[in-house]
Amino acid sequence: MKRLFFIFSLLFLSSAMIAQQFEAPKLKGSNFTKVKVKIGADFAMQYQAISCTADSALVPLGKGVNLPEANLNIGAILAPGIQVHLTVYLSSKHHLDTWVKGGYLLVDELPFIKGMNKIMKNITIKVGTMEINYGDAHFLRSDNGNIIRNPFIGNYIMDAFTTAPAAELMFRKNGFILMGGVSTGSLKPSLVNYGYGTYTPQSSLKQLAFYGKVGFDKQINPDFRVRVTLSGYHCKKNSFGTLYDGNRSGSRFNLVMVPQTNSSSDVNPSSNPFTGRWGPGFTNKDNDLMLFTLIDYKGLEFIGTYEKAKGTTAFGGANFDFTQYVGALTYRFGNVKQYYVGSRYNKVFNDNNQKVSRVEAGLGWFLTKNILVKAVYVNQKYSNFSQYGNNAGFKGVTLEAGVSF
Repeated sequence: MKRLFFIFSLLFLSSAMIAQQFEAPKLKGSNFTKVKVKIGADFAMQYQAISCTADSALVPLGKGVNLPEANLNIGAILAPGIQVHLTVYLSSKHHLDTWVKGGYLLVDELPFIKGMNKIMKNITIKVGTMEINYGDAHFLRSDNGNIIRNPFIGNYIMDAFTTAPAAELMFRKNGFILMGGVSTGSLKPSLVNYGYGTYTPQSSLKQLAFYGKVGFDKQINPDFRVRVTLSGYHCKKNSFGTLYDGNRSGSRFNLVMVPQTNSSSDVNPSSNPFTGRWGPGFTNKDNDLMLFTLIDYKGLEFIGTYEKAKGTTAFGGANFDFTQYVGALTYRFGNVKQYYVGSRYNKVFNDNNQKVSRVEAGLGWFLTKNILVKAVYVNQKYSNFSQYGNNAGFKGVTLEAGVSF
């Protein structure tokens, strides 16, 4: 029986090695015959055992299962080289109801325009309300119920992730990548704002964000892969820019570091959905840079990230200047690299001498390429935060299991 189970598991795993994925590969339309629809889903559960400390009173946490999270994914090939994708959050810590994350059109060929296939050979067009492709950290993060691409539990402390109306044009050839995009820069595009008794008309064309990426990604040989990208993001003015406040699904570390206010909202995840992360928040002017490096040799994977964010917070806020460093080392092993152990260090600081640092160390097992179980020990520390005092932070263990198909 054990031998049959082992063979059965390998049949599932043998179709592909467990490796980090980034931009979707080009879709070849030569075999298209009719519209094809695929429905998939993501589901994740966590067991959290984390304690928090600070000089001020914090909400005390027990140990147990967090609210499970789930996504619904719908994709369709509409024509040769043309596909559409839609993601729905079925349940999340931020919202208990079902709502749409976003949807977009991915175009690798233009069969309805004569002579365009040769031009489109190395070009991909992406248009919709979507996860914008600034930097590479967003490819490594857990997205509500989808935890399959994140070997750890937490996302980056300063989380450059948002969905917004956008259009991107990407050129790829021989491993080289060149991409440019334009977006409204806001999770909640609006035609008018209201505040302090004043109605203010809004024009998206006057609040556009521009971003781009240049890089190289190639599997040099079966044992060695390298990816290096440099990304930039620029928004001159926006009433509600959300590049660093666009995660609507909620924190991976539930209700950590919540001050006591003697209110029922203190213990409600939807009232404190983003605990454990830190950054500039909503932005007006925003200029950002991210350098990302991945080196994978025989299953030993190094990921390094440097990020700089400068600008002005929204709603008449102050200037900000944040810097983030991330270094992660993961070793994947087994017949098809289905097991891994790893550690990640993440540090963010600003020009006000505030600092947050996090260490995560853990392990994981892909039972199949669609089923992942993992566990991490996390230790996050805060320095120079008036609401916490000295020697503040949280630490403990979180277990997580997810299914994506």
